[in-house]
Amino acid sequence: MNVPAPALDRLREQLGRSLFARVAGPSGPQNRARIHDTPGPRWFGPDRPIRTVHGDASMFIGGITALLLQSLHPLAMAAVAAHSGYRGDPWGRLQRTSTFLAVTTYGTADDAEEAVAQVRAVHERVRGTTADGRPYRAGDPHLLGWVHVAEVHSFLRAHQRYGARPLDGAGCDAYVDDAARVALALGVSDPPRDRAALAARLAAYRPELRATREAREAARFILRRPPLPPAARGPYAVLAANAVGMLPPWARDLLGLPYVPLLDVACVRPAGHALTGGIRWAMRPPRAAHAPGRA
Repeated sequence: MNVPAPALDRLREQLGRSLFARVAGPSGPQNRARIHDTPGPRWFGPDRPIRTVHGDASMFIGGITALLLQSLHPLAMAAVAAHSGYRGDPWGRLQRTSTFLAVTTYGTADDAEEAVAQVRAVHERVRGTTADGRPYRAGDPHLLGWVHVAEVHSFLRAHQRYGARPLDGAGCDAYVDDAARVALALGVSDPPRDRAALAARLAAYRPELRATREAREAARFILRRPPLPPAARGPYAVLAANAVGMLPPWARDLLGLPYVPLLDVACVRPAGHALTGGIRWAMRPPRAAHAPGRA
């Protein structure tokens, strides 16, 4: 059955608005206008790989993978569990994170620097002690380095599998290098600059990683009990299953997450491709919005 074009356009706009509202929050339209329409120099030009990766629907999967992977550092997870409010306000946390990524990726240099300064100020206030007596502080360059490595690994891996325009080898290295600029501004010491350095840094953190009680609780919340309306639970389950499939095998083992390779290849990945394609279609900007400097 053919759906009339006007009805299809209305459906796309309705879905796109709903998704954008969830990810960007009530200030999303104003933030989007400020980020994309304010003139001035930017950290990254229109042709930079970081714009390609962060503007693609594959980020819906990569973001979940990154959260699961990040939870495996006991000090980082202790800080999240005690200070982030991810259970009480998960959508607010997502909206703040997505806005930060948008500002630093697409916004003016002045706005990007202001966003980084705000995050660094928050990090300075986040400190405490784990249940086994180890002190932590969110501004610790080593912990910031773990969060950065887990994000870049997850975002890039998801993009290469589910992105509309996967990068070539040089583009992947350039993405890691682009992301390093933001990491340096946040206080990460010597962030990796290419895929080889990224893989080496991820391996270097392995001895510090384990699945604490807080990490397992976070994984259950993210994968099984997200605060979603019934209609969104099916699509979210597809995203979550693909996010688990994107984790390194050792990370899945630490978290005790089930994984069946044949099922992943035959069912989970095709569903992930179909869903990210649908999200990409729904969130496509209006034709008038396709201008230089806009994602």
